[in-house]
Amino acid sequence: MQFSQFELAAIAIAIDDEVLEKRSETTKRRWGVHPTWRKREAEGEFALLYKELIDDESKFYGYFRMSKECFTFLLEKVKPDLTKKITRFQKPISPIERLAVCIRFLATGDSFKTISYSFRLGHSTVTEIVHSTCRSIVKRFKKDVIPEPTEEMWRKIAEDFEKLRGFPNCIGALDGKHFVIEAPANSGSIYFNYKHTFSIVLLALVDACYKFIAVDVGAYGRNSDGGIFAQCNLGKRLENGTLHVPIGKNLPGSSTFAPYVIVGDEAFPLKTYLMRPYPGHQATGDANKTNFNHRLSLARRLVENAFGILTQRFRIFQRRMKLAPETVDYIILSTCVLHNFLCEQKDYTGLINHSAQNAQPHLLNPLSVQPGRPANDAFAVRETFKEYLASTAGRNFIGQQYQE
Repeated sequence: MQFSQFELAAIAIAIDDEVLEKRSETTKRRWGVHPTWRKREAEGEFALLYKELIDDESKFYGYFRMSKECFTFLLEKVKPDLTKKITRFQKPISPIERLAVCIRFLATGDSFKTISYSFRLGHSTVTEIVHSTCRSIVKRFKKDVIPEPTEEMWRKIAEDFEKLRGFPNCIGALDGKHFVIEAPANSGSIYFNYKHTFSIVLLALVDACYKFIAVDVGAYGRNSDGGIFAQCNLGKRLENGTLHVPIGKNLPGSSTFAPYVIVGDEAFPLKTYLMRPYPGHQATGDANKTNFNHRLSLARRLVENAFGILTQRFRIFQRRMKLAPETVDYIILSTCVLHNFLCEQKDYTGLINHSAQNAQPHLLNPLSVQPGRPANDAFAVRETFKEYLASTAGRNFIGQQYQE
């Protein structure tokens, strides 16, 4: 049987219409809300567990990794952003449950799917809750808990380093932290780091009380700490002198003037405002240089301890994050903000001592040396600190810290 072109076209259109009709039938949603999720208000994890947790402070802390008072204060701040309009179709999720979902996600490191089933919420709903809550935390708290330092604040930080950590004229410890992520699609090798994983880098300056003074989030994993520092806002402003850092003062118990400095490892360049250790081959057999490296290491280790506290409290960082890089950036930034907020509230029970005990000793790694030769002024500043720490005044200063 032969068909004309008109008949063949009509048959083809009829077949296409039938295929489209069957496809629409198979993809049509069977319900607006899955029956499992409809039981959320009666059988969800929040409905069953939260009312019992609020009566037990230790269990509340173990569940949310923060005290009940801190959680309540946090809720009051972010509540305006988390409150949704009531519609005739469904009742919105309350701000307190939204915050609970986000904090639980950060505290456990569970996947969105796991949180979805435990709280009886849709996967996309959990995703939206975490994203919006992290952004709200940054919006409501960042300016208060990570403010731009003033001259008075820099002097207070230096005073704390002298009293608590035994390194004079120090205004912060600097280091980078890699957070492992799943390789983003079509990203090539830009996130691939020297540890052979894909990561996003947090560069942080930390004070003597483990709080973040300044953070830079979002650098590619392939970049070195020194390269990130040179390109970030913190490094640029320190270089051009627009960060309100005082010029310096005499070192304790002496007439030797020295500038205020930050301390970092050998991955960073030596600057007049940034002290790094002497290379291993120079320090070998030189007691004064070895002593300087030791004192610098004790001060610099604070930033590693701060990272340790962050990853212990927010266990999401103890696994590979299968999230978009933009989402990871906000998660990291929001946890830094929460870290400072909780430090201000003295809410770090059992975290600091454990972190300090597990901190690794400072090891010089010649492969991480920042290229280029520092200016003579930078060498002179490091020599000033070295000679002071080896002098009688320096030894007396260190002895006073141990006595206290």
